[in-house]
Amino acid sequence: MSLHRVCRLEDIVPDTGVCALVAGEQVAVFRIGEKVFAIGNRDPFSGAYVLSRGIVGDLKGELVVASPVYKQHFSLVTGRCIEDDAVAVPVYRAVVDGADVLVL
Repeated sequence: MSLHRVCRLEDIVPDTGVCALVAGEQVAVFRIGEKVFAIGNRDPFSGAYVLSRGIVGDLKGELVVASPVYKQHFSLVTGRCIEDDAVAVPVYRAVVDGADVLVL
């Protein structure tokens, strides 16, 4: 598998997310400071592709995004749902290379 350039780091406002199409999949890419995280954009509870528009935060020391639909929290590191351990979203490798954000 190869890394896909999705945008420049400066294109993502700090502590927010954007959506990118990577190998035919919608991926939510989040910028926390100078680090980036990528998870699937589909909210498994509503079926809507909205996680990139969720609110990013810290829940008991874990970086999460809250779905804008039903407000479940998903870990930006593991993809697991904080409220329901049986549910998770895909996690993608994301890196900053110079000024570019790359997702695998």
